[in-house]
Amino acid sequence: MSIQGNLDVVRKRIVDAACRAGRDPAEIKLVAVTKTVPLAGIKEVLSCGVNALGENRMQEFLIKHSHLPRGPEWHFIGRLQTNKVKKIIGRTALIHSLDRWSLAQTISKAACNSGTVARVLVQVNVAGEETKTGLPPEEVPEFAVEAGRLPGLEVCGLMTIAPVCSDPEEVRPYFKQLRELARRLQARFPELRMNYLSMGMTGDFEVAVEEGANILRIGTAIFGERYR
Repeated sequence: MSIQGNLDVVRKRIVDAACRAGRDPAEIKLVAVTKTVPLAGIKEVLSCGVNALGENRMQEFLIKHSHLPRGPEWHFIGRLQTNKVKKIIGRTALIHSLDRWSLAQTISKAACNSGTVARVLVQVNVAGEETKTGLPPEEVPEFAVEAGRLPGLEVCGLMTIAPVCSDPEEVRPYFKQLRELARRLQARFPELRMNYLSMGMTGDFEVAVEEGANILRIGTAIFGERYR
């Protein structure tokens, strides 16, 4: 199936999941994950009306950002090294992977130096997987509050990567836990803006929508299987 055909299927599944949960599909942002996708494929998905692109790798991000026309918003969704922060400040709409204090400080400094504000999501390792980065849920409240006080840095919500499971229903508790964590944070710390829940990928995005996700990071379902 073509990218357009895949995208039509994904969009319908998002709408159906939102309707099941009594939500407005228009409040859910689809971020097309372009890791290893060539420029031609990215241009095609942009021509289909997608306006948000997500990249995991710094080198790929910089190449694609420089070769594509301005217009789409870029999301950096991979682990971010502190020595690479300067390269994405001012080029990304949202950094999804704030996972440690040294990174928060580096983003703050780089944003202040460039006269901008970096919008970030705190990455939460809800499932406690050793192979994934992110803060344990119990550390998130203090971290998010302190990070939100740094100049040039705006905490906008939370992100998580669920475990890979054959049955998407198995990840529902993790999405529900992230949603509840965001709710508690917003209630306890009104100064925090828990506007975004970035959760849900190709294998589980419908469950994520049902549990409150408003940013979905989808690659394979749109572009097909890719070489890594």
